[in-house]
Amino acid sequence: MPNVYRLRRLVTVSLILIILIAVLIMNFSNNTLTQKINTKIHTAVSNGSLAIDELQKLAIKGRAPKTGYTRAQFGDGWTTTKGCDTRNIILHRDLTDTQVDQKCDVVSGTLNDPYTGKTINFVWGGTTSADVQIDHVVALSDAWQKGAQQMTKNQRITLANDPLELLAVDGPANQQKSDGDAATWLPFYKPFRCQYVARQIAVKQKYALWVTQAEKDAMSSILSTCATQMLPSK
Repeated sequence: MPNVYRLRRLVTVSLILIILIAVLIMNFSNNTLTQKINTKIHTAVSNGSLAIDELQKLAIKGRAPKTGYTRAQFGDGWTTTKGCDTRNIILHRDLTDTQVDQKCDVVSGTLNDPYTGKTINFVWGGTTSADVQIDHVVALSDAWQKGAQQMTKNQRITLANDPLELLAVDGPANQQKSDGDAATWLPFYKPFRCQYVARQIAVKQKYALWVTQAEKDAMSSILSTCATQMLPSK
């Protein structure tokens, strides 16, 4: 009987050790993913300003009518720089282990998605390219209704192709966001929300776009959890 009890204790201790090891591995994996998202995704270079301070400087107004808005108001697709279009420039910036063909197209890579927190293995192709999309952090129709109508078309094209305004993200999450602002949509992955809101503020500051009161309130609520969050500069 003593041997049976000893065996039971040994089995119990072994099970506890296995559970502890599994928990440690899960925590390590989650921390590693968070670190990747907070660094690689966006080794965002700070411009030295606190996001919460710059938010207070943005004008607060109501949303202007959407009348006249089309995607073409911000240019017909992506611009090209040194033979590479903006989409592929951003894919190359935000993905790791990228493979690029002779036409400057990113044909594969890995995205640590900032909107969902998941890892996406991107492969270029007719049915897979949309798995990773380039999001305008300040949706273009939102920008149109909050100041971009007064910009020249060339200024709007610059905004639509500015790396500060762009992120490679999970396609379905981008579709769900649609033209929402911070009052109506935030990334599912909460550890990225401070960076996301800070980037929106940086874009609105750079292009003199305003916020609604509801939008400002939502941004303030997020930034209250990360008072030292800085604005990105690119």
